[in-house]
Amino acid sequence: MDLYTETALACSKLTTHKYSTSFSLGIRMFKKKYHLPIYAVYGWVRFADEIVDTFHELDQRHFLDRFESDTNDALEVRFSTNPIMHSFQWVVHKYRIDPELIRAFLHSMRMDLDQKTFTPEEFKTYIYGSAEVVGLMCLRIFYPDNDQAYNDLTHSARKLGEAFQKINFLRDIKDDFENRGRIYFPGTDFTNFCSHRKKEIEADIEEDFRQAHTGLKKLHPDVRNGVYLAYRYYLELLHKIETTPAEEILKRRFRVGNRQKFWLLIKAWLRNRAGIIK
Repeated sequence: MDLYTETALACSKLTTHKYSTSFSLGIRMFKKKYHLPIYAVYGWVRFADEIVDTFHELDQRHFLDRFESDTNDALEVRFSTNPIMHSFQWVVHKYRIDPELIRAFLHSMRMDLDQKTFTPEEFKTYIYGSAEVVGLMCLRIFYPDNDQAYNDLTHSARKLGEAFQKINFLRDIKDDFENRGRIYFPGTDFTNFCSHRKKEIEADIEEDFRQAHTGLKKLHPDVRNGVYLAYRYYLELLHKIETTPAEEILKRRFRVGNRQKFWLLIKAWLRNRAGIIK
């Protein structure tokens, strides 16, 4: 069983590397003992997201039902012939991840199947399930036996996940709006996206970052560097969006180039080493 679990975790690692160079880079900045459990979370989350965002030629609802059923079975018997599921049940049990976080995530995935627009309350629910709970799963991995630290950092972890997700929405507006017909931000008309509404969204994200920063400084040094790198990466994406006129937002997908990622890594490492987390 140990060999099988090791192989399953290697599959989760490969999935992470294939789907996200940025996330993979952040994980490498953690102390090594955190790598495999974070890969396990990412692999499971990534494949659920693929079902609702990519496989449009298939019966997405059927396969999401299957995904949820397979997840529940794996959690119950602590085994799965699906290596991604096996990795995920391993990390859930080993690190005491709250099952409610899993349910909230799958609920948000179902919202993607049914909804094209969101009320403010639905928007909060969606972001909690699609992003904040992933941050909380990672936080539990960072502090598996320290409930006090986990509880103290919960708000900041949620706010960081919220900021990341809102930036993803802005980054992916073109694809979400034109190809999927989704408008995540409540009360927003992307056929006539004005600078005033864009600035409101950006200010909201900046406040999320401000609240996340408080907890970021308190993270254990073994993981702070990796989280701080992700923080700086997404902050750079926000700056790119802020300097782009509203009418240009729908015309391209924003990204941070590989050379820029390298310099962000170096600067994040130096600032973290010097205790300058800003």
